Amino acid sequence: MELKRSVTLKHLLVDGLKCIGLQFNSDKVLQALVENLPNITWSSDYAMYYLPNVKENLDLLFDTFLGVAWINGNYFFSDTIVDEDNPIIRLDRYRKRKSKNGQRLCPETFLLKLELKRYSANTVKNYISSFETFINHFKHKELHEINEKDIREYLQKMIKVGQSNSQINLAINSIKFYYETVLGMPNRFYSIERPRKKKSLPKVLSKQEIIRMIDCVENTKHKCIIGLLYSSGLRRSELLELMPTDIDSNRMLVRVCDAKGNKDRMTVLSARLLQDLRLYYKEYRPSNYLFESPNGSKYSGSSVLKVVKMAASKAGVHRKVTPHILRHSFATHLLEDGTDLRHIQLLLGHSSTKTTEIYTHVANNSFGRIKDLLS
Repeated sequence: MELKRSVTLKHLLVDGLKCIGLQFNSDKVLQALVENLPNITWSSDYAMYYLPNVKENLDLLFDTFLGVAWINGNYFFSDTIVDEDNPIIRLDRYRKRKSKNGQRLCPETFLLKLELKRYSANTVKNYISSFETFINHFKHKELHEINEKDIREYLQKMIKVGQSNSQINLAINSIKFYYETVLGMPNRFYSIERPRKKKSLPKVLSKQEIIRMIDCVENTKHKCIIGLLYSSGLRRSELLELMPTDIDSNRMLVRVCDAKGNKDRMTVLSARLLQDLRLYYKEYRPSNYLFESPNGSKYSGSSVLKVVKMAASKAGVHRKVTPHILRHSFATHLLEDGTDLRHIQLLLGHSSTKTTEIYTHVANNSFGRIKDLLS
């Protein structure tokens, strides 16, 4: 039986005492069960009930809500692995760094917790960079002395210097990770406001513009790079990780390994592009990666960006064009051609169709049936 009710457990620190906070939507059954718990107290500061954090109370909560509500302990049991599919990483390279000009480095406890929770390599990199920027802003203050007022002022400074919402959210996440997950004080910065996430529509090019970009490029490698980004809907990072064996000409598919979220997937291979890829392979003979630098190492992301920008300029596309715009265009053009949204989701490697649905807002066929009011 699927339980419709849920209770979320939160760590609270009330008057120096560690407590278990209970969050749940308004519900008469849950309200009655909670109010009958021994030693239960309401906190107006955190707008939730709480109990002393002892094993007996934790056992009591699971017994009380058994068969009535699902207990969400994702926030409470901080050592829970984020994603079992993420590879185990060691952060020794961060530990071996030498401080430059007296800069503070991430505490060992921060690094250890990132390893234990098995965050992705990209999240680890971003959290460490963001948190070290934060602690060096308060270079002459011990970490346990930094309060909510300090953090608000720090975030305000980020806003004033023009930092993006994603950078501000990353700063909040890394700060909360240290104080909540590493130190076990989740309520210390409980009320820090996050900037509203900006909902921007994806920018796309027309098919004609992309064909012009491909046609005006003489270098075979560059032609294949642009062609794959568009016709297979690849992210730049996925393109750079491709190996020659990932091109399956028999099934006309491209294998994408260890994509975002550590997932493998298959996407389509263009017959026209396959001809260019064969010419490219004969000319360049790549050994490890499909696209390699002259010295045999993996092609760089900046080089891919440069290739795309130069092709757009030659094709007379007078807009900012990035590799990801080609991926957006791939999804939009498939949708306009009548491809099912679920199929596009699989080709893009999205975990949910909700992510893919944004392309319905820019596809021409979404507006083609609307009557012209001036006609």
